[in-house]
Amino acid sequence: MKLKFSLMVLTILFIAFFLKAQSSEPMSAHNPIIFADVPDMSMIRVGENYYMSSTTMHMNPGVPIMKSKDLVNWELIGYAYDTLANMDELNLANGKNTYGRGSWASSMRYHNGTYYVSTFAQTTGKTYIFTTKDIEKGPWEVKEFKPMMHDHTLFFEGEKVYMIWGGGKLNIVELQPDLSGIKPETQRVLIENATLPSTPEGVRGGLPAEGSQLFKINGKYYLFNISWPPGGMRTVIVHRSDKIDGPYEGRVVLQDKGVAQGGLIDMPDGKWYAYLFQDYGAVGRIPFLVPVKWEDGWPVLGVDGKVPYTLNLPANKSLIPHIVNSDDFSRKKGEPNLPLVWQWNHNPDNSLWSVTKRKGYLRLQTGCIDSSFLQARNTLTQRTIGPTCSGSTAVDVSGMKDGDFAGLSLLQKNYGLVGVKMIEGKKYLVMENATTGTPQEAARIPFSGKKVFLKAECDFTNKKDIANFFYSLDGKNWQPIGTQLKMAYTIPHFMGYRFGLFSYSTKYTGGYADFDFFNIKQ
Repeated sequence: MKLKFSLMVLTILFIAFFLKAQSSEPMSAHNPIIFADVPDMSMIRVGENYYMSSTTMHMNPGVPIMKSKDLVNWELIGYAYDTLANMDELNLANGKNTYGRGSWASSMRYHNGTYYVSTFAQTTGKTYIFTTKDIEKGPWEVKEFKPMMHDHTLFFEGEKVYMIWGGGKLNIVELQPDLSGIKPETQRVLIENATLPSTPEGVRGGLPAEGSQLFKINGKYYLFNISWPPGGMRTVIVHRSDKIDGPYEGRVVLQDKGVAQGGLIDMPDGKWYAYLFQDYGAVGRIPFLVPVKWEDGWPVLGVDGKVPYTLNLPANKSLIPHIVNSDDFSRKKGEPNLPLVWQWNHNPDNSLWSVTKRKGYLRLQTGCIDSSFLQARNTLTQRTIGPTCSGSTAVDVSGMKDGDFAGLSLLQKNYGLVGVKMIEGKKYLVMENATTGTPQEAARIPFSGKKVFLKAECDFTNKKDIANFFYSLDGKNWQPIGTQLKMAYTIPHFMGYRFGLFSYSTKYTGGYADFDFFNIKQ
C-alpha cells in the first residue's frame, strides 16, 4: 500500500512539474518562417512595423507587399502593380508566354516619408521603381526605364540615389533625381569579382555573386550577395566598406543548409536578424530568419555558423488566412472582387471572369482557342503550402461548350489537373499528369452531372513532392482519379507549385464554368 501511495505521489508531482514547465516555457518561432514560395525578399522596418516585398514573376498582380508586427507572422497587404505591360508574352497570346521571367527580385526602401519598391523584368527589358506615401493603402506610382538592372539594390545616400547590380562583376550607377533613368556617366564597376570570398580565382562553374542588397550601419556599408560554388551550396557573402564607392573587402558569413540570399533587419530592441531563403523542392523557395551578432564590425550569422530551427521570437501562426485562404466567392458591398491571396497566371482578361454574374460563384468564361493548359488565360492561382496541404473546389459545368476543359490544377511546368472535359458533346471526368514534362491523360470517366467536387492533396514533407487528385459527386465521398503527380521545381517556370482554377476552350468560345468555392487546408 505504501509503495502504491508513493508511486501515486511521485506521478502527481511529475505531472505537476511537467505542466508547470509547459506553461512557463515561452512559445518560440521556428524556421522556415513561411512554408511557401516567397523568394527574393527585401525587408524594411518603419517604427514597429516590418514590410517585405517578394517575387511572383509571371503572376498578376505582381510584387507582393507583406506586413508583420513580429518578423514571423506576415500578411499580404497589397501589390506594387496590377499588370506590368500589355504584350503577347504577358497576355499568353499568339503562343507566347513569360514563364520564369516577368518581374524578379525587388528592392524595398523607405526614405523621407516615401516607400520605394524597385524591380526589373527580363520580359520588357526595363527597370521599374514604384513609390507611395501609404504602403498599406497606396496608390503606387511607377517610373520605368532602360536598361534592365539584374538583381539590383536601390540605395539612398543624402540627395543621391544609386543602384548596384550584376552577377560576379557588380556595377554601380547614380539615378536621375526624379528616378526617370540612370546617369550613364556615373556607371562603373564597383567590385570586379564579388564571388572571390567563396570561390577561388580561376574556378569555373557555379553561380556567381548576385542578389545584391546594400545597407549602411554605423557609418559602414555592407553589401549582401549570394553565390553557389561548384559542388557546394548556396552561400552568403558580405562585402564591407567605409565608402559607398569602395574599396570593399569580402568574406563568407553563412554556408549552411543552402539558406542564402537576402539582407539584414533590426528590431526596436536592438536585435538583428538576417532574412534569407532556402530552395525546398516543389513547394518553392521558403523564407528563413537567422540571428545576427556583430563582431569587429562584421555581421556574424547563425548559431555557431548554423541556421537554427527555433528562434526567440513569437510563435508561428497558420499561413491561413493571411498568405493563402479559402474563398466562397460571396462578396459583400465594398469588398474587393478578389482577395489579395489570389493571383492570375499572366495578365488576366478582365472581361472574361466575374464574381457578380452569378452570386456566390466565380465564373470563368472562354474567349479564345487554346492549345494547352499552360497557354490558357485566366487561370486563378494561390500558393501551395508545406509541409502538407489540400485544395478543393466544386464546379458547375452546365455552361460548358464542346471542347471546353475546366477544373482544378497544380500549376508548374510538370503540372497535374483534374476536371470536366467536353468531348463531342459528352462530358468526362479527366485527370492529366505532366510528371514527365509531357502531359498524359491518366483517367477519363464518363460524367452526366452538372456539378462535381474536385480535390488535390500535396505532400512536401522532406521534399517528398507528391500529389494525388480526387473527385466526389456529393462533396463527402471522395474517389481517387488518375495517377500520382511527382512534382518538380523546374527552372523554366522558376516557381513553387500553385493551386489553380481553370477553364479553357479548344474548339469554341463563349462557354463558361462556375466555381462555387475554393477551400485550402494545411
